Amino acid sequence: MSEKLFKNNSTYRFPEVEHSYAKPAEMDPERQKENIKDTIEGIINFTGTFGVNSDITSLHTQKTRQLFLEVEKNFWMVMILNIPTVTKVKDGASTVEYLEDDIQDKVYESVLRQTYLMYRLFWNTFQHTLDKDGLDALKTRLEQFYSAYLKTLKLAHADILNIFCGIQYLPLDKLTFLKVQCLINSLECDFPKILQTAFLYNDHLIWSGVEPSDMQILYQYLVGTLLPANLEVELQGGSMPRNSLSPFGALKHGRFITGPTNLKNAKTIGKALSASLCLFVNADTELTLDFFKDFDNYINSKLTSLVSEIAEYCSKQVSTPSNVVENAPKFIYFNKFNMAYKSTVHLDNKQSGNVAISSEQLKIIADLNSHTPTISESTETMVKTLNDYWVVAKTSNYREFYVVEQLKNAHLIDISKDIKSLCESELKGIFFQPL
Repeated sequence: MSEKLFKNNSTYRFPEVEHSYAKPAEMDPERQKENIKDTIEGIINFTGTFGVNSDITSLHTQKTRQLFLEVEKNFWMVMILNIPTVTKVKDGASTVEYLEDDIQDKVYESVLRQTYLMYRLFWNTFQHTLDKDGLDALKTRLEQFYSAYLKTLKLAHADILNIFCGIQYLPLDKLTFLKVQCLINSLECDFPKILQTAFLYNDHLIWSGVEPSDMQILYQYLVGTLLPANLEVELQGGSMPRNSLSPFGALKHGRFITGPTNLKNAKTIGKALSASLCLFVNADTELTLDFFKDFDNYINSKLTSLVSEIAEYCSKQVSTPSNVVENAPKFIYFNKFNMAYKSTVHLDNKQSGNVAISSEQLKIIADLNSHTPTISESTETMVKTLNDYWVVAKTSNYREFYVVEQLKNAHLIDISKDIKSLCESELKGIFFQPL
C-alpha cells in the first residue's frame, strides 16, 4: 500500500509528502504530481457547489481512494491510497484484481484527521503559523513534520481503533487510586507552574487533568511515538547516564524523558519504572534546572513507592492461562464520553497487527460502526459469517460494544443471551439500555 498526503489552499500551494509502503513500479513525474494537485483542487471546488454536509468526502476510482478533509477554513488535507491488488491466473492468463473493500473510508478518514491533529498538537493551526511566521515558514514546517510523521503510520494495520482514537484506562482499587490523586494534587499545589498532570502506567491512563478531547490525541502521541522511542533508546543503552556530573545522578528508578534538555518545552515527561508522569506548564513559563532538581527531590521517593503499589495490585489482576476459556468471545468496548476503550481483540496497543480475530472480522466491525446511525440510540446488530462466526454490534447511551464469537448451529436468541452475559461479566457498572 502506498500513500500520498497533500495540503491545499485556494490561495497558496504546499509541497506534497509521499510515503510508500510498497514501492510502486514507477514513480510519478513532477508534472503528473502537479496534474494531481490541479485535479484535487477541481474536485474540491466542484463538490463544494453541492453543499455537502460532511466535512470529509472521498473519491473512489479503480486504482486509488482519495480522501478529502477541510481541517481549517480554506485549508484541505488530501490522502491518496493505492488500492491493494492480487494477481489471479485463469486459463493460463493473469489478471489483476483490485481489492477495493480492503480500504474502508471511515478508518482512513480517521487516520487523515489524526495527521492534522498531531500537527496541531505541536505547532498550533495552519492559519496561526501563516499569520505569525509567514507562508515560507508554514511550508517548511509542514514538509519537515509530515516527512517524519508519515513514516510512523501503520496503514496496513489501521482498523476500528483508528476510528475511536481512544484511551486505555487502568482501573485501580479505590485506595490506590486515591493515593494517585493525592500525589497529583499535592504536586500541583507545591509546584504552581504545573497547570495539568497526566499519570500513565504501562501505557494505560490512570489520571489526567487534561480535557478528554485534548488527551485523546496526546495519548496517541505518548503511546504510539514518544514512549516506544524512549524504550528503544533504553534497550540500546542510551538512557541518561547516572554519574556524579549529572544534576539528576541521585535518581535510582526515575528519569526525565523530556524537560532538562529543552527548558522551553511546555510538556515535561518523567518516567519511573513502568509509570510515566506528564507535566504541562504554560508555554511562556520559564523552567530552570533548579526547578527540575527540586521536582526530582520532591517526587522521586513518592513516585517509586506509589508505582510499586500499582504494580503489586496489577499483578493480582492478571489472568492466567488456567482461567482463560479457550475460544472465549473477543470484544471491543468504547465509551464516547471519556474516550475509553477496552479490547480483547487486540493483543497489544502498538497497532502491530497482533490481533485475535481475522482481518475480515475486523473489517465487519468497522462496517457495523459505519452503518450505525447514532450511538446515542439503543441498537443491536448481528452478522453471521460463512464460517459460523457471529459479529455483534451493540450501542447505547454513547457506548459501543462489539463481540466476535464462534458458535455452530446457534440461533439469534442464543447469541443474544451470550452477549448479555458478557456485558454483565466484563462491563460491570456500565449502563446499557435494554432493548
